[in-house]
Amino acid sequence: MIDNILFTANIVAPVFLIIALGYFSKKMKIINENFVDVTSKFVFSVSLPALVFMQIAEMDLSKAINFPQIIFIYIGTVSTFILIWLISIPFIKDGKDRSVFIHGAFRSNFAIVGFAIISNLFGTNALGKAAIILAFILPLYNVLAVIVLTVPLRHTNQLSFYPIIKEILLNPLIVAVIAGLPFSYFAITLPSIIITTGNFLSDLALPLALIGIGGSLNIEQIKKASTLAFTSSFIKLILIPLLLTSAAYLIGYRGIDLGIMFILFACPTAIVSFIMAEAMGANSKLAGNIILISTLGSVFTIAIGILILKTAGLI
Repeated sequence: MIDNILFTANIVAPVFLIIALGYFSKKMKIINENFVDVTSKFVFSVSLPALVFMQIAEMDLSKAINFPQIIFIYIGTVSTFILIWLISIPFIKDGKDRSVFIHGAFRSNFAIVGFAIISNLFGTNALGKAAIILAFILPLYNVLAVIVLTVPLRHTNQLSFYPIIKEILLNPLIVAVIAGLPFSYFAITLPSIIITTGNFLSDLALPLALIGIGGSLNIEQIKKASTLAFTSSFIKLILIPLLLTSAAYLIGYRGIDLGIMFILFACPTAIVSFIMAEAMGANSKLAGNIILISTLGSVFTIAIGILILKTAGLI
């Protein structure tokens, strides 16, 4: 048991220590808001796509794509999305609050926190599988996000799927997956100069992104956080991973596949939920509080989940 606790600590602690480094660096004015904004854009547009491209291009595609797993993730995500929406209707009357509550409860920060933990837990080779799942889950997240941020607010004139499709096709992470697929499928070896450059950019992605998350946190806001923020975070960190990981176990998933799915479901709320809430006239303050609470809470919930799965011999 002690070995499993130490194992879990070694997996989870480095990720959240780097987030803490970002937070304290901001407090000490080593970095500022502009640094966080610029590095976040760089990570999203350059270094994280480079990481995804390198992982896709160098993997065996036939062994990485697991369509039954993708279908399970889709069914699980859509089912919990609908369930959260239905449950929230009697209790949350204001559409600005309800839309953010639902969005915060289902959307994971899988590309950053998830990838960092998967890399520590299973090694960088597992990031290829994670990148494929990311390629499928991102479009679903975007479609569900636009729906939930328009329908409760009665912005029927904004419910157009053309911008969604355009955003999906131009998303740097999706572009990176598409660009990497031919190299993987046809087993094309990348030139050494591309490999070296790509690896440099890839190595930047996760640490820089985690520092950015830490720099964006405002822990003082937790004192003002509402019951809705804590409830949405509870659903995100505990109910969804418990229900969907249990379902995956019962279906027969084990090892890396089960571990990756647990991390996908258990990751804190994505920072993009705040950006979208602000852009679409929803309660962005609530969105920020959900991100804050879920990020801090995930330190413990992810660690406990990995410990349980490891102790049970399931990963």
